[in-house]
Amino acid sequence: MSDCIITRRDGFVTIEFDNYKVYSDTFTRSTPTQLSVARDTLAGASVGNYALFAGGWTNKASNVVDAYNINLTRSTPATLSVARDRLAGASVGEYALFAGGYTGSVYASAVDAYNTDLTRSTPTALSDARQLLTGASVGNYALFAGGYTGSVYAVVDAYDTDLTCSTPATLSVARCELAGASVGDYALFAGGYTGSAYSAVVDAYDTDLTRSTPTTLSVARDTLAGASVGNYALFAGGYTGSVSAVVDAYDTDLTRSTPTSLSTARRYLRGASMDTHALFAGGSTGSLTSSLNAVDAYDTDLTRSTPTALSTTTNRGAGVSFRTYALFGGGYAGYGPSSVVDAYSADLVSSTYLPITAGSKYKLNSTTETTATKNTVIKVSVPITGYIKYKGGKFE
Repeated sequence: MSDCIITRRDGFVTIEFDNYKVYSDTFTRSTPTQLSVARDTLAGASVGNYALFAGGWTNKASNVVDAYNINLTRSTPATLSVARDRLAGASVGEYALFAGGYTGSVYASAVDAYNTDLTRSTPTALSDARQLLTGASVGNYALFAGGYTGSVYAVVDAYDTDLTCSTPATLSVARCELAGASVGDYALFAGGYTGSAYSAVVDAYDTDLTRSTPTTLSVARDTLAGASVGNYALFAGGYTGSVSAVVDAYDTDLTRSTPTSLSTARRYLRGASMDTHALFAGGSTGSLTSSLNAVDAYDTDLTRSTPTALSTTTNRGAGVSFRTYALFGGGYAGYGPSSVVDAYSADLVSSTYLPITAGSKYKLNSTTETTATKNTVIKVSVPITGYIKYKGGKFE
């Protein structure tokens, strides 16, 4: 839903609609043009009118970047400055950033930034070269946390809207293969592997980059995925000696709840968000070749639904949250790297029913203002523009 404002004045509670949309728990899946190069262990991020998939591995580290616009048309902007896989993506201001990774011979500290015109720049490198890190955004910062280079890292690098790098407090526990997601005034980093054990630790960074440690995950695990919807950051799946179906949700106060589990336990899945849902797609039941095509969606009330499966089984792909779309691209398809991209959008409801109380005034979708003579319910085409003035400061 979008663009609905509630005000109180002159004895009325007024709901003002401006192109107000209502979405269902059904989804349309489309398959735009494939990636220009098939690859797994790539990263995704969005900026302006573009969703980007960068880097990855085919038979060598890749420097390719594929960009999809709001019509899901693909272009190929300038390549990464350093070819690498197992990198991380995050967005801040007018930039999509891709950081760290592995070149096939050395660990990378390179950071590439793409602006809203898809022009590439190379900000200050990470403070430590590393792979298997993760990204998340909060306020005016894109953060890259954790990682691995033969030992695990606790370092966090933060890039502001001018691409200036700082290093806030480290993670409370060093780890790799963790997950990132954002909610309210926090970027959260959850789970991972410490080098000797699976972790349940969650670190939260606020808009001032101050770190706190909310309640731990309900189950310690690595290779999980994060995504956000409404007032929640969700962490789903993973591995803790066996694959997990657990989902942990953190609200804007960092209070944890455990919504319905995934429909299929799995690791190496990917998360992405649209306006109305957080989606978790693909994954593996354990080995590299045991790819899945399962998709689970959670709405703003944390109710789970199961959209149409991915068009191909895949794990170690990338997810990108992009306006009304959740995009999933690349990955390992059981036979080798994949170039497939699946785009999910929630179906727009064509009409909805609105309660009107006696004495209330309403004008919807260019109709004339009407005063209700009794309590009633009216059917309105969606999207909605106009208003309802509920008499008496309340409505049923």
